[in-house]
Amino acid sequence: MSTWSRLVRFVPVSGSTPLIGEPTDPAQDVGLAAFAGEPIEVETFSGSSVLNPGERTGNKEKVKVVLSPLAQSEVGTIRCIGLNYLRHAEEVKMALPEVPVLFMKPSTALADPFPAPTVIPRAFVDDKAADYESELVVVIGKAAKNVSEEEALDYVLGYTAANDVSSRRAQFAQSQWCYSKSFDGACPVGPALVNKDQVKSIADLKIRGSLNGNTVQESGLDDLIFSVPRIVSFLSQGTTLPAGTIILTGTPAGVGWSTAPQTLLKDGDDFRVFVSHGVGTLINKVVEEK
Repeated sequence: MSTWSRLVRFVPVSGSTPLIGEPTDPAQDVGLAAFAGEPIEVETFSGSSVLNPGERTGNKEKVKVVLSPLAQSEVGTIRCIGLNYLRHAEEVKMALPEVPVLFMKPSTALADPFPAPTVIPRAFVDDKAADYESELVVVIGKAAKNVSEEEALDYVLGYTAANDVSSRRAQFAQSQWCYSKSFDGACPVGPALVNKDQVKSIADLKIRGSLNGNTVQESGLDDLIFSVPRIVSFLSQGTTLPAGTIILTGTPAGVGWSTAPQTLLKDGDDFRVFVSHGVGTLINKVVEEK
């Protein structure tokens, strides 16, 4: 059994070097607490990465800034699954895929939670087509290649949340989606990484997206077209998924581009992704690049 239930990577009040640790209050939503300026106490671990957290030090620190659970240097190429919720496929009027639909983001798209801004790039502000996508993230804990569905979860370290920020006009101007979803900071991730052992059934996880306080996406993971074991197995065929690989598993129904009227992201917006079982709330404040 693992020695931790959930981990955060953070800058402590006492210094500037990022640390790894477990919040002492298991019920605290780290994202909401950080946004509200409430104290977050963390029991530190000896390691410098959630991939190798080390041992409990016995020391406690207060959080100054919550960071993405993984750094850009650790995630490599970010794998993303498109069109993977039944109700989302219905709302965009697309046929159900027969195999998982893969696109990728570069590591430079990875971003921290609030107070790090979610930036709509200058070149795309006038498109007025910036959109949100609440997503469950799977973090690979050890190198995986050619794994079966039955053994796939053995390679999973844990789960966190992401917002797959997208520029819809750019997306639908091309047959490939990478360009429209790969801008700097277009993949904020966090706030906490929950150990896979804390989730008895992935189908029990709940995800919710809210824009300026209004719920716009809400689903159970039982609405997935392709399960997490299926996704991990599929992506590992012939391709090594190194430890630290993060996989975005798709977004549920309710994306802004498909609503009537459209509810797209603009300067000053507050978008939040909540994932249950201790992941907490990923908060993104939207800024239009001037």
